[in-house]
Amino acid sequence: MRYITYLIVGIFFGIIMFKSEAASWFRIYEMFQFGSFHMYGIMGSALAIGVIGVQLIKRKNIKPIDGGEMRLQPKDKGFSRYMIGGIIFGLGWALSGACPGPMYVLAGAGYLPILIVILGALLGTFIYGLVKNKLPH
Repeated sequence: MRYITYLIVGIFFGIIMFKSEAASWFRIYEMFQFGSFHMYGIMGSALAIGVIGVQLIKRKNIKPIDGGEMRLQPKDKGFSRYMIGGIIFGLGWALSGACPGPMYVLAGAGYLPILIVILGALLGTFIYGLVKNKLPH
């Protein structure tokens, strides 16, 4: 039953992404050209909602739905690893016109060439998993 809930939430998320044009190559290109506030508004709204949500979880000590224990772990401090990762992510985003969420939305909407981008993202994630422990902290 839990997987049905995830499926419904995922479908709802995909519809919102598509209807808000967050999966539009034109909107993403426009954002990288600083031509419109549209995408920055979407991301800023998501960031604000996320910050508020995390603060509510922390302050109200909200437990997961399954009743398990949840602890928010602090992130590792390391400027260079986040800069390098951010640059690689940004280049991939700019070249493909889609970040991970919209990639699946575009596939679901029938834009089949995005499957090549999804394959590349999965391959890159796999390679990172192989070399992760060999990278400097």
